[in-house]
Amino acid sequence: MDSNTTTIGPLTKRLHAFVQKHWRGFSVAAVIAAAATFLSEHYGAPTMLFALLIGLSLSFLSEQTTLQPGLKLTAKSVLRLGVGLLGIQLVFEDVQTLGTVSVGAIVALVVLTMGLGIVLSFATSRRFAYGILSGGAVAVCGASAALAFSAVLPSHPKREDDTILVVISVTVLSTVAMVLYPVLAKALGLSDLQTGFLIGATIHDVAQVVGAGYSVSDEAGLLAALVKMIRVACLPLLVMGVHFAFRSEGKSKVAVPWFLWLFVGLAILRSVVPLPDDLVSLIAEASRWMLVIAIAALGLQTNLKAVLKVHPTLLIILVIETVFILTGAMLFTQFYLQ
Repeated sequence: MDSNTTTIGPLTKRLHAFVQKHWRGFSVAAVIAAAATFLSEHYGAPTMLFALLIGLSLSFLSEQTTLQPGLKLTAKSVLRLGVGLLGIQLVFEDVQTLGTVSVGAIVALVVLTMGLGIVLSFATSRRFAYGILSGGAVAVCGASAALAFSAVLPSHPKREDDTILVVISVTVLSTVAMVLYPVLAKALGLSDLQTGFLIGATIHDVAQVVGAGYSVSDEAGLLAALVKMIRVACLPLLVMGVHFAFRSEGKSKVAVPWFLWLFVGLAILRSVVPLPDDLVSLIAEASRWMLVIAIAALGLQTNLKAVLKVHPTLLIILVIETVFILTGAMLFTQFYLQ
């Protein structure tokens, strides 16, 4: 009895100290996330964009020393947990319904778009990591991918500014694409099959893919969501590759980030075990909330003036990547998906 008390006592004290140190910063980010969700539901703009903009507008709060530990924890650990929980949305057997050629085309578009980002960053004498952030965000799943790649890139004074810039730009581009791509597909006379593939293979954020797809038809919406999930399935492999590429030379053993194991583990679990829909929805919603809270914390810690002073080249790189993946998807739909 005494040994249990002795064990529980220190653990309780450490937990209490941890909560006391971090709850204020986390709570501020969570309140911003709730406000962003409310605004998104009432005005239709992306939740992450609202969370980021509100966080940026209140960045002076990060000067409070009592908030800093919680904000740092939220922008790092809560972010990684949210990315890991994204794996629950994947079901590997769905890949078979598209066929080998279509899946290969999707993977090729993802890899080539990310490679283009890296090449453009070199060609314009920009930071190599920016090419990974921008290319990965456009190629895979927008803001969520940018946050995932940012989590494994080495520390740099400009890292948070780059991440914020990519999140803002890719979210705006994704929103524009959600409106324009269904119109483009109709103007080109594409079938529901072709439209679903085009939307799922090109639009950056998952929510905008679903919105654009179902605005055309149920068939286009379902296929667009499926194609998008295949792009998301590339995320853990790409993030792992980036992690190993930037590993410290002095380490003899490099561990795979825990949140990638969580991502892959949940995807495998979802694929082999018939999980209740309510449980899947609950975990997916928890993931969404964590990412929104994390992006709010990131915005709170960012100097908006510094972000707005970026060179136009950085924005042009994102636009070029977006046009590139759109062009590739259009060519595939026109010449293969008849």
